Amino acid sequence: MSNNYKIAPSDITFLYQGCKHCFFNKVKYGISQPSIPLPGIFSVIASLQKEYFSEKRTEVFCPELPPGQVLYGEKWVQSRPISFSGTGSTCFVKGRFDIVIKLDDGTFVVGDFKTGNPNEEKSLMYGRQLHSYAYALENPDEGAISLGPISRLGLIYFSPDKCDLPSVTRQILEGSLTWIEIERNDDDFLRFLNDVVVLLDGNSPPPDPDNCDWCNYRKLTEETCGRTESQTAAPDCPTCGSSM
Repeated sequence: MSNNYKIAPSDITFLYQGCKHCFFNKVKYGISQPSIPLPGIFSVIASLQKEYFSEKRTEVFCPELPPGQVLYGEKWVQSRPISFSGTGSTCFVKGRFDIVIKLDDGTFVVGDFKTGNPNEEKSLMYGRQLHSYAYALENPDEGAISLGPISRLGLIYFSPDKCDLPSVTRQILEGSLTWIEIERNDDDFLRFLNDVVVLLDGNSPPPDPDNCDWCNYRKLTEETCGRTESQTAAPDCPTCGSSM
């Protein structure tokens, strides 16, 4: 039976890299890992950046880019179904980009705000997100936003390095902005998506308790419930339902 899998750019960036068993369960069966709230300050910083840079010229904040102007911030994109040879299943990417810049030459740049120090390994991983947005913008589903051509992909890193207190009630966090170019390679990206679809069409990858906290938690819970299986008079385990 063929399927059309919905692929979230963040999932193929973090979840796929972290645990293929949990990735498989989320995409194929809608079973997500319990969410742990991330520090809200990073979301606040990104939101303030998107608002501040709205309609700004690249010459003002990112001289590494050709002349252009911020066109969009935080919009949802969705690609049309992507087919592959060797499988009847397809997939589509759906997500929300941070920023799109329209260059004066008529092409577009897809960027993503990050807070921290640039890291080559993480930057390559984030490239999957940016490729997802670019592909969806150039190959949109019916009714989805369409833009192209996308000529550049990159990360805009804010690296705090100074704290100032201009008044008793105001604190300022200062730092540098760094543009990290991500080389675009649609062939590699589509090969990667093909591998993802093949994975999803197959059997579930085994749990990975050595590298995945959620898989490890489930393993420990199952071991605990199994160890106390003889205590049938005890109440049911709230996690797995077994008698404790």
